Amino acid sequence: MQRLLPIASGKGGVGKSVLTANLGLALSRLGKTVVLVDLDLGASNLHTCLGIRNKHPGLGSLVWKTERSLSALLVETGYERLWLVPGDNLLPGTANLEWNSKRRILKELRSLPADFVLLDLGAGSSYNVVDFFLAATSGLLVLCPEITAVLNAYSFLKTAAFRQLHRSFPEGSPERAEVLAFAGAKTEGSGQSFLDFAASLAARSPERGPAGLEGLKRLKPRVVMNRGRSPEDAELGYRLRDISGKNLGLGLEFGAFLLEDEGVARSIAARRPLLDLDPASPFARGVAAFAQRLALTPAEAPLPEAADYPTGVGAEAEAGSVQTLSRLAEEAFSSAYAATGSSVEAAPEMILGGEDLVASFRSGGEGGKD
Repeated sequence: MQRLLPIASGKGGVGKSVLTANLGLALSRLGKTVVLVDLDLGASNLHTCLGIRNKHPGLGSLVWKTERSLSALLVETGYERLWLVPGDNLLPGTANLEWNSKRRILKELRSLPADFVLLDLGAGSSYNVVDFFLAATSGLLVLCPEITAVLNAYSFLKTAAFRQLHRSFPEGSPERAEVLAFAGAKTEGSGQSFLDFAASLAARSPERGPAGLEGLKRLKPRVVMNRGRSPEDAELGYRLRDISGKNLGLGLEFGAFLLEDEGVARSIAARRPLLDLDPASPFARGVAAFAQRLALTPAEAPLPEAADYPTGVGAEAEAGSVQTLSRLAEEAFSSAYAATGSSVEAAPEMILGGEDLVASFRSGGEGGKD
């Protein structure tokens, strides 16, 4: 069964496209057929990470109906079982899709003959990005240990939750008007989460409300902390989980903790995934381990009720259901330093202000003044 995996970020520069290329290669080396789709519309560069020249027709050809299917746009990457559907910077209008165009692309994506279809989405919280992110219940949200990245990730989740509920009701309906009114009010600190509002709306609108509530409950994004510099950087992920649970009612899972690695810049310059260039590097090893976890995860695992999700900074997930970010961080640093004989305790030499970031976010993370 095909698995659709959208990969998004609240801001640019966090390593989303690099992760997509390396994760796709890692899954293909596990025997999976993988298609990478560059949906960073208007700013596509996934081909560069794979060493492929920008000369092939891309998604714009489907939008402008010069190609009939995504399958016709598949490009060989030079790696076994790994294919690319390029983006398209060359045709105007590709970055601004109408809803019917998005629906057509989504239908085509689900028909691709692959085990995994990875969507490299654009940065930010535009509806183009969010609508494709909502094509799956457990998309990846990539961030790095910076306050701006974490706050923008929260903004992305808030937009995704609103969009999910808003789309559940017909245009012009009173339910949509209520959703818009609630989303336009500042509710942080009110004690009522967005999920609480959805439950209240479902009770008042028994014909259409329950379906919207169920869709919101099924939204279960997975956070990938990239460019980690110390185990303490995991605290920023916990903070994001805390405020998302408190204000939105969303449950976040943690997918991976990937280390800062100077080899990533070299791999981009070489136009080769780091997993191919230096598979023993810390980043490549972390991506490979993440790919193994994804490959072993059931395609349609039952989703718990939202009330069962852990939302506190220190809360532990149910045994065996999700990874704790601190454990992933410890494993990443232990693996990286084992070969040199260094200890995890020596890692703070790489922090570059990481502790100050954590302290700053703890004291002002809910301010939202950016």
